[in-house]
Amino acid sequence: MYSRCRQKHTAACGALAIWLYSLMMRSWLLALGVALLIPGRIEPQVASAGPALPPALVPGKILSSIQCVGHPQESYALYLPSNYSEDHTWPVIVSSDPAARGTAPLELQKDAAERLGYILAASNNSRNGPWRPRLEATEAMLNDLQARVPIDKQRLYFAGFSGGARASSLFASRCKCSAGVLLGGAGFSEAPASAQDSLFPVFLAVGTLDFNYKEVVPLGDTLRKLGYPCWLRVFMGTHQWPPAAVMEEALAWFRIQAMKSQGESRDQRFVDAQFSEAVARAQSLERSQDFLGAWREYVQIAATYDSLADVGVIRAKAEALEKDKPVRDALKREKSEFDQQSRLTSEITSLIAVSQQSDDDRLAASREIRQQILQLRLTSEHAKRPEQARVFQRALGEVFVMAMESGDSLVEGKKYPGAVLSYDCATQARPESEWAWRQLAVAWALSGDRKEAMKALRQAVQVSTDKGQFARWLEGERAFNNLQSTPEFQSLAQPH
Repeated sequence: MYSRCRQKHTAACGALAIWLYSLMMRSWLLALGVALLIPGRIEPQVASAGPALPPALVPGKILSSIQCVGHPQESYALYLPSNYSEDHTWPVIVSSDPAARGTAPLELQKDAAERLGYILAASNNSRNGPWRPRLEATEAMLNDLQARVPIDKQRLYFAGFSGGARASSLFASRCKCSAGVLLGGAGFSEAPASAQDSLFPVFLAVGTLDFNYKEVVPLGDTLRKLGYPCWLRVFMGTHQWPPAAVMEEALAWFRIQAMKSQGESRDQRFVDAQFSEAVARAQSLERSQDFLGAWREYVQIAATYDSLADVGVIRAKAEALEKDKPVRDALKREKSEFDQQSRLTSEITSLIAVSQQSDDDRLAASREIRQQILQLRLTSEHAKRPEQARVFQRALGEVFVMAMESGDSLVEGKKYPGAVLSYDCATQARPESEWAWRQLAVAWALSGDRKEAMKALRQAVQVSTDKGQFARWLEGERAFNNLQSTPEFQSLAQPH
């Protein structure tokens, strides 16, 4: 599930980060030269890296489920390049998906990993939610991985999307062993450190319609000011994993950073090719009159290649564009869009929060919340100016995710009437979301209203794109135990 860890939760995130430091993955971090003492835990036995490759580990193919030795309840997806051998160590990308879909990031990364020489791994158990299971899943995966394949201890990278990005930033910040982190659709889970020994390369990626756009884009400027090597890539899309082309750019940029830090031998042909591609991209943005995008591109090119190529002309171009009126005006418009998104969402989110205080408040606020969300959705669908449409769509996405997260929290606290309202808000924001209708049905069932639960289930199956998967979910969801004997439920449970 998507997660945002808003600013109002900063204190909680900081506490989790401190706890993470004491708990985090001692055995594999010891192999990376970071000694952490975890009272009361027995250190697992760590096998030497690079034993004979078991027949099940087939290079050049995504392996969807590698069971962790010693922790059979944990598994992870794995990709080894087709030219894999045990003759040398390999850099590793450890990805974190918010819904524990281990193969999801690997599908997008595998072509780049094949060309650029990375091992890929992602847990099938680490998901948004309590931190302890996420940490234990990651620890088990990395223990198992380092026992199977030879890992380059100086080139461990974390990558994540949404709540997985926040987790990855926390792993990288606390372990002080990361060679870089890829953050997709979200930023840091806590304020980034400014201490020199805490800095690591950060590749940011965000979709043009992502509700977290207003967080991720300014973060690039913040990180550069703090001294982080940083690259920002904006792509056409919503709140999603970066597409394969962006993944390749990220993995190539990590190689450039490794060459700068002498973690990898310099390949000048590779450097020159990447430099030329980056300059061509900046020039293309400038020709299309996206002067703000071009300026940002020139700034990060100059910073990335300052010791690898002659960047004098590039730096001069960035400085000249920064002073130009089109860039200054674009920055003002961008800031105005961020502020407008906040205004559009703040009243709705405030109403949802108020509605949870009592039954009377919930009934009074429900109709107004519905009307405001409907108005926001209609405005986003009919906005004539593309820049305005983007703002409304980002705001609608923010309302949707906030409502889903609120519902999840209320279900966990067994406050089912409040969860019904939150999930209902999510279905108003995105009527096409099977996920929202599913959760609304669960909340109605848990609150004891079988009629409304079935109504939500009918909507869920109507928008479902995979009826077989929906039927499997339906049969396994315990909230519907009291409905399973009804003919209508049995009909829905049959894949069509």
